[in-house]
Amino acid sequence: MTNSTKYLNQLAQDRFGLQVAAQLSQATEELPYEISERLRAARMQALGKRKVAVTQTVTRLATSGVSETLTFGDDDASWLNRMASIIPLFALIFGLIAISVIQDDNNANELAEIDSALLTDDLPPEAYTDPGFAHFLKLNSAQNQ
Repeated sequence: MTNSTKYLNQLAQDRFGLQVAAQLSQATEELPYEISERLRAARMQALGKRKVAVTQTVTRLATSGVSETLTFGDDDASWLNRMASIIPLFALIFGLIAISVIQDDNNANELAEIDSALLTDDLPPEAYTDPGFAHFLKLNSAQNQ
């Protein structure tokens, strides 16, 4: 199903809802006062029950500064809720430490390979710092190409 089809379906549903609401609004004008008052009281009762159901699901939205937290259940945070909120923090810290250790090991291995290649080469390490040797390497690379 494409987005345009979903949009057209939503549009048709909205139109149908508006038509039903218009019909109901017309019919309420013809109702006697007693019935309209009973309907109003029932509507208020239904809205009150809906608010209770919503507040039971999400008990509080605690705002502190610019951050907001959504809490479920009782006002008292149990030890299980506290542990559940701390576990992701520990996982993040453990992951960052693991990444740091792995990168340090990789860097040390690369440096060890370079050092072993320099030490086992025929040239002494001082040759690599000689400006004439750098010029010699540039000339050789230009001739090989």
